[in-house]
Amino acid sequence: MAAEVIEFLVTRTDGDFVDCTMGSGGHAHRILLNAPGGRLLGIDVDGSAFEQAEARLSEFGERFELTMGNFAELTSIAREHGFEHADGVLFDLGFSSRQLDDPARGLSFTTSGPIDMRLDQTTGETARQLIARSNERELSRVLFEFGEERRAHPIARSIIESRDRGRLETTHDLAAAILATKPSRRQKTLARCFMALRIAVNDELESLRRGLEEAVELLRPGGRLVAISYHSLEDTIVKRHFVRCEKPCTCPREIPECACGRKPTLRIITRRIVRPKESEVAANPRARSAKLRVAEKLGPGEEP
Repeated sequence: MAAEVIEFLVTRTDGDFVDCTMGSGGHAHRILLNAPGGRLLGIDVDGSAFEQAEARLSEFGERFELTMGNFAELTSIAREHGFEHADGVLFDLGFSSRQLDDPARGLSFTTSGPIDMRLDQTTGETARQLIARSNERELSRVLFEFGEERRAHPIARSIIESRDRGRLETTHDLAAAILATKPSRRQKTLARCFMALRIAVNDELESLRRGLEEAVELLRPGGRLVAISYHSLEDTIVKRHFVRCEKPCTCPREIPECACGRKPTLRIITRRIVRPKESEVAANPRARSAKLRVAEKLGPGEEP
C-alpha cells in the first residue's frame, strides 16, 4: 500500500519521518522521494536487511539513518539519532517474503527449519524453548489468546505429547503435531498456531501498544501516524488506541461537563479501514489482509 502510505503520511516535503518497520527500505524510499527536503529514520528489530536498505536509499545521501531496535522504545531511539519530533510515523506490521521464506527463521510451516520464530535472532527465547518450558494449559492459552484458535486445548496436548516423545525438532514436526488433531481447515489452523507462537516469542502485541503510545508522544502537532496491520489482534489494538486518544474522557455519561481533565491527542483521519486495491492483491496475494488506519496529532487546545 505504498501509494496510500505516501498520501496519508507525507503532509510536508521538509518533514522528519520515522519508519518503525523499515525492512529492506521500500516505504522509506518512497517517503524520501516524496519529501525532497525531509529526513528519515529507519528502525527495525531485524537488522538482516539493512545492507539492502542502505543500498536502496544511498541516493539520498545523509537524509536518512538506519538503526536496529524495537519500536516499543521509539521515543528514546529517535532522540538518540537527533529526531526530537516527527512529522510522520509509520508502522507496517507485516512480514517480508524474505523473512517468511527463510527456513532458518522457522516462521513458515511450508518449509522445514528450526522452531525459532524470533525476529531478532541474536537474543531472547525461541519458540522451541517456549514450548519446552510450557505445560498444556499454558500452551493452550498462547494458542487461544494470540492465535484465536478455538481448538487450542487438543492442539496444545498434541504438541506437548510430541515434545515429550522427542519428536519436536523442526517446523515440519510442529506442523505434524498440529495436523494430528485433524483440523477441518488445515492451512488456517497451521497459520493461526504458528502466528500465536511467533507473537508470544516476540511479545508483539505489548510492543505495539507501547510503540503507538511512543509515536503519539514523538509526533509534532499536525503529524500523522500511519499503521498497517495484517490480523485482527493488531488492528484492534490500533483502532482502540486511536479511539482512546481521540476520546480520552473517562467521566460518566450523566456528568454534563468533563471532570477528569483528559484531553484528546489524536484526530482519526480514516473513519473506515483502508484496504489494498484489487490490482495490488493480484500482484501480491499476501497484501489481501492489510488494513491501514491513520490519525493526526492534535495541538494544544485543539479538538478532534
